[in-house]
Amino acid sequence: MITHPGVKLNLGLRVLGKRPDGYHDLDTLFYPCDAFSDTLEIITGDDYSRTSASLFARYDPSEIVQGLEEDGSVMITIARKGGVDWDPLKDLTVKAVRLLAEHHKLPALKIYLEKTSPVGAGLGGGSADGAFALKMVNEICALGLAEEDLASLAAHLGSDCPFFIYDRPMLGSGRGEILTPFDLDLSAYEVRVVVPEGIAVSTAEAYRGVQARQPEGELSVAEVLSRPVAEWKDRLVNDFEASVFPLHPALAEIKEALYADGALYAAMSGSGSALFGIFSDAQDNSGINR
Repeated sequence: MITHPGVKLNLGLRVLGKRPDGYHDLDTLFYPCDAFSDTLEIITGDDYSRTSASLFARYDPSEIVQGLEEDGSVMITIARKGGVDWDPLKDLTVKAVRLLAEHHKLPALKIYLEKTSPVGAGLGGGSADGAFALKMVNEICALGLAEEDLASLAAHLGSDCPFFIYDRPMLGSGRGEILTPFDLDLSAYEVRVVVPEGIAVSTAEAYRGVQARQPEGELSVAEVLSRPVAEWKDRLVNDFEASVFPLHPALAEIKEALYADGALYAAMSGSGSALFGIFSDAQDNSGINR
C-alpha cells in the first residue's frame, strides 16, 4: 500500500497555560495542506515493493538509511535529499507499528519512506507519516480499528498526530489531541507556504521562550475563524511568534513580505519555521461553509 502524507497549517495557536503533566493547553485549528507530501509504502515482508527500486535509482547512497528491528518484525528504508540525520528505527512510522504490535499480532512489515516534507518547520510532516502508518497497517492487517481508536493511539506518538488520522479541519484543544470538527474551506484562496532555508526551530526551543497566557476578553480561535479571512489579521495570533521571531528575525521579515505581497493573512505555522500567507481577490468571502 502506498500513500502520500501531507502536512498541516496551524490557523491561530494560543498557548493557554502549563499543565501538571508538563504539556501546555492549546487553542488552535489544524488545517490540511498539500504544499508538501511524503511517499510512504508499507508492505508485508513477502510482498513486492513498487518504490524501493525507484528510491535507490534516484538517491545517492548517502541519502538513504535503513534499519531492521532485532526480531526482524520491521525493516525501514528512508530516502531524503541531503541525507537522513535521525535513527530510522526511531522514526514515527516504526513507533506506530510497535504501538499496534502491543495489542495485535502483525506480520513482518517493510516500510519505505521518501521524505520530501520539511523537517523542523512546524508543518507536522513526521506526525503525518506516523498517523498514516497507523491507518495503513490497520487496513493491510484488517485490524478493524475505527478512526477514534486510531486517533487515541496516535496521541501516544505526538500531540498533532491524531489530527492526521482525520486529515480534515479540526479545532485542537488540550495539548492538541482533543479534536473538534470545524467547517472551514480555503479552496477559493491561494495558500502560499514558505520554508526558509537554514532555519529550523525545535519544539523545545519554541516552548522555552513562549509566554503562556489567558487571553481574557479576546476572541477564541474558532470565533476569529468564523469571521471573513480579511478580518483575521491581528486577531488570529500564533503565540510562538513572540518568542521565535526575536531568535530568527528573518521569519518576521518573511511574514511582512507576505503581507506586502498582498496576503489577507500571514502567520507562522506551529512552532516554526514555516510561514504561510492566504491570498485572494475575493471580497468579503469567509472561508466558512455554512
